[in-house]
Amino acid sequence: MADAPKGPASYFPSIERKYGRPIADWKALIRSSPLSKHMELVSWLKADHALGHGHANALVAHTLAEDSGK
Repeated sequence: MADAPKGPASYFPSIERKYGRPIADWKALIRSSPLSKHMELVSWLKADHALGHGHANALVAHTLAEDSGK
């Protein structure tokens, strides 16, 4: 049995269910944004895409960590 995801990735199943888009779509959207700071991206996802704070934060944290190689 696979281990359950930890950290920001633990939110991914509920994000996909609630907003009807795959995580890859959200990550592509974040990467295409002209914004680069964590909280700017979180605020943008909340305001323009109606994500809740926790979901937006998880997506941004995971995407930025991937992009920085962490």
